Amino acid sequence: MTTPFARRSLLALAFAAAVLPAAAQQRVIHIVVPFGTGAVQDTVARAFNNELGAALNASAIVENRAGAGGTVGAAIAAKAPADGNTLVLAAASHNIAGFLYSKLPYDPLKDFVGVANIGNAGYVLAVASGMNVSTTADFIKEVKANPGKYNYASAGNGSATHLAMASFLAKAGLQMTHIPTKSTGEAVNEVLAGRVQAVISSSIGVMGFQSDPRMKLLASTGQSRSPFLPKLPTVAESGLPGYAFDSWIGLLAPAATPKAEVERLNAAVNKVIADPAIQERFTRLGVEPRSQSVEEFQKLLRADWDAMGAVVKASGAKVD
Repeated sequence: MTTPFARRSLLALAFAAAVLPAAAQQRVIHIVVPFGTGAVQDTVARAFNNELGAALNASAIVENRAGAGGTVGAAIAAKAPADGNTLVLAAASHNIAGFLYSKLPYDPLKDFVGVANIGNAGYVLAVASGMNVSTTADFIKEVKANPGKYNYASAGNGSATHLAMASFLAKAGLQMTHIPTKSTGEAVNEVLAGRVQAVISSSIGVMGFQSDPRMKLLASTGQSRSPFLPKLPTVAESGLPGYAFDSWIGLLAPAATPKAEVERLNAAVNKVIADPAIQERFTRLGVEPRSQSVEEFQKLLRADWDAMGAVVKASGAKVD
């Protein structure tokens, strides 16, 4: 006769046999964000990671690995097993690093494969109201008349906000002092406080200050006007013809990741990005949702590599 204790033991063993293998086999996808909490890439990653995990029957977690202009997190992702379980959410700063840093423990182009382009992030030239300028042309005229007098803030050496402004200054023939901070939010706060006179920020970083008397949004930096700030002229049409800067945002995987796995991840990401709820979240973040095949994204990455090389060269910026 089976005792109550024995019956409970058998039931526990049966439960463990049914549940533990499934738990042990639960796939975990690590989305490495090479910047801190609250950065644009961080907020974008957290806007869709749960849905991506569900689409892949896995758990997708966001891991912030900030440092050295995004290169610390990229290095971690580059050296991860090429099984599709480690991705890095990258942007323009990823390719910029390849030209900005004299030594990197990875090659931004060769050591990664593009998984999916998920969106495009625009940037905005903004100034402290104390500058008393209203257009990009006014800004250029004022800075040119006072070389070295004014400062600009960025999210740090090597960040996209740094290179966007450095290339702007180089093209316009201007001199300003660079004040690096730890994030776009900090850079914008420096302008709001009047301690720094200008910043080129991601759109999301300044969209909430359109009516703030402490700051003026002068122009968007893209090839065309931002859909989120349609009344704002571009830099090119308001004072500096030929200037443009914006950024893709996408997922990359270690280069040796099998093609079939990359294609599977691409299909899952594109399915998630097509969800109207996800698109609405992206819109609130100032990001235009994008959907591309693996081949299309690879072409974009190669073209962006060349473009960012030109940006860094024009700016004269270097980080050793």
